[in-house]
Amino acid sequence: MALKSETIGLAVSLELPLLIVDIQRGGPSTGLPTKTEQADLLQAMYGRNGEAPVPVVAPRTPADCFDAALEAARIALTYRTPVFLLSDGYLANGSEPWRIPELDELPDLAVQFAQGPNHTLDDGTEVFWPYKRDPQSLARPWAVPGTPGLEHRIGGIEKQDGTGNISYDPANHDFMVRTRQAKVDGVDVPDVEVDDPDGARTLVLGWGSTYGPITAAVRRIRKEGGRIAQVHLRHLNPFPANLGTVLKQYDKVVIPR
Repeated sequence: MALKSETIGLAVSLELPLLIVDIQRGGPSTGLPTKTEQADLLQAMYGRNGEAPVPVVAPRTPADCFDAALEAARIALTYRTPVFLLSDGYLANGSEPWRIPELDELPDLAVQFAQGPNHTLDDGTEVFWPYKRDPQSLARPWAVPGTPGLEHRIGGIEKQDGTGNISYDPANHDFMVRTRQAKVDGVDVPDVEVDDPDGARTLVLGWGSTYGPITAAVRRIRKEGGRIAQVHLRHLNPFPANLGTVLKQYDKVVIPR
């Protein structure tokens, strides 16, 4: 991932779907290739030049890798953005029983590609603007390369809003940076679910493959008569909208490392 940070930043600028699967291990550098460690979260969040926000999704079990990958693909296609899928060595080398889903059970990831011009100039000419956004998702249109009449410029230099032309204008750059951040902030993320059957005052919060050890510890505490709640995050960027409200309900929040 470190060697591809510029390419990921390019995908952020081009606003194209890209699924980045990171099987994390211990660092720094090649450090501990066979050791499981959730070492890349901050790099996934911030490890690129300039402001380049990217959604982050993390599976919790070997079987959950399938559903998490579909969720990451949904976000990438809907919002035209790279998405990180943060797995790790524990999940990659693990296994568990898993039922292969039927095709009609899978989410519809079909994409509506651009079919024609989407903007009319002052002189009445109809043109294709590659950065004319959907008002809800802020995603730009996606034209299949080579489609007649939908030719447009791509590259790493900042784009002009709407036209996609190269722009060095500071105000346009500020607008595009804020728009790309707003697009990621607006990703539709389901509310976090709380496992709290006994009205606990302490909550254990985790993400990724720590789900197994955390769940085992929570079950042991409850078996011994203790009261404890559990929340496990799948979406790390953006967070679920109700996460702050949930955390405020507890006197203590424990985050195992």
